[in-house]
Amino acid sequence: MDIPSNDGPPEGQPALRTPSGVGVVDKAAAILDALEAGPTSLAQLVSATGIARPTLHRLASALVHHRLVGRDLQGRYVLGTRLSELASAAGEDRLTSAAGPVLSRLRDTTGESSQLFRRQADARVCVSSAERPVGLRDTIPVGTRLSMKAGSAAQVLLAWEDNERLVEGLNGSVFTPTVLAAVRRRGWAQSLGEREPGVASVSAPVRGPSGRVIAAMSISGPIERLTRQPGRVHAETVMRHAHHLTELIRTTAAPAPAR
Repeated sequence: MDIPSNDGPPEGQPALRTPSGVGVVDKAAAILDALEAGPTSLAQLVSATGIARPTLHRLASALVHHRLVGRDLQGRYVLGTRLSELASAAGEDRLTSAAGPVLSRLRDTTGESSQLFRRQADARVCVSSAERPVGLRDTIPVGTRLSMKAGSAAQVLLAWEDNERLVEGLNGSVFTPTVLAAVRRRGWAQSLGEREPGVASVSAPVRGPSGRVIAAMSISGPIERLTRQPGRVHAETVMRHAHHLTELIRTTAAPAPAR
């Protein structure tokens, strides 16, 4: 049996951040990086980080004690409530604070309402939005919780998950494995009336510093205006803005150069 190495993640997994030289802190950071993608089992954390199972279980338990990591109703690990408290104390969340201007530009470029969604347990939550100011529009206020079983944003948030999460997420969903395979291949998703009759949307992934998908950037509006092939019209624009937000996050997360 192959034993996972502690030197880094297995082949095919995103690279870990540059080690600091303090092993226990680097491993704790790797666990938090892995949890950016959503609820994660112990086995999935071992696979994602390359940390030996006993060590990972011990570290995860310590992080749970300090509320930096939590557990959901299924016993999976999730980012803890203390992280939200610390982000609030710092005065900003770099994803949502960077997203506002990008979503406004996306709205102005496409003429459609734009949103940013993050996965929270078994739902996706709108964490930032820029609504079309006039005319018929799809209004999704910040804080709205929507299903992970329908819609282009749900497709994006699920498409890059591991096989276990894919199988779980596809149970009862409107979309199929073939649809998610296409999303991974081309880098964007579209939906026609999946979430709500008459509404179309296009979404693209936003990635965190570790390379994992942490959010979905979307535009949405009436099918009559977006057409029955909204991706053909808007996918390139949505992907460009999602990539720009990804770069902004990576830039703000990068350590300052030594002097």
